[in-house]
Amino acid sequence: MILIDLKDSRPIYEQVVDKFKMLILKGAIAPDEKLPSVRNLAVDLSINPNTIQRAYAELERQGYIYTVKGKGNFAADRDKLIDGYKEEILKQLREICQLAISVGMTEKEIINNIKGGGAYD
Repeated sequence: MILIDLKDSRPIYEQVVDKFKMLILKGAIAPDEKLPSVRNLAVDLSINPNTIQRAYAELERQGYIYTVKGKGNFAADRDKLIDGYKEEILKQLREICQLAISVGMTEKEIINNIKGGGAYD
């Protein structure tokens, strides 16, 4: 379900957060589906349970999962998360476009690259 990239410069808990976010957003984890327990996932990934607990806490803070006392962690409703994630992507895209313009890229170059063409097509 989740693979950790030890060459990735990001902390392991951030990798776990990102992997679960993508699984939930893509529908690989259904709404209200129970996530693996902290202990089981830690054993499966061979990492410290505190790392998984930190990742789950961050996922809950961001609204991707919810906790039911004594039952475990469950995936939140994907449909409610998609719009927020799209807005996050658009914000990042706007920041990148502003940076590109500030270093002299033209609007045409940016649009062509977004569409998959070359810089000067």
